[in-house]
Amino acid sequence: MSDDSAPSERAREMRDKAQELEQAAQRATDPAERQRLQDKALRIREKSEQLNGPGSGTMDPM
Repeated sequence: MSDDSAPSERAREMRDKAQELEQAAQRATDPAERQRLQDKALRIREKSEQLNGPGSGTMDPM
């Protein structure tokens, strides 16, 4: 793996983790836990965007 692909790989891993957290939040029955998981997913997505720029946080262009 080259050094150029490391940041994009890290960003992809972060997006995957954020998606897992969002899915867990949807399954959570406790509103406080749901909010905590959603907040954590948002923070991870924001950090992913900082690594690879806007648009890297999601594949859905909305």
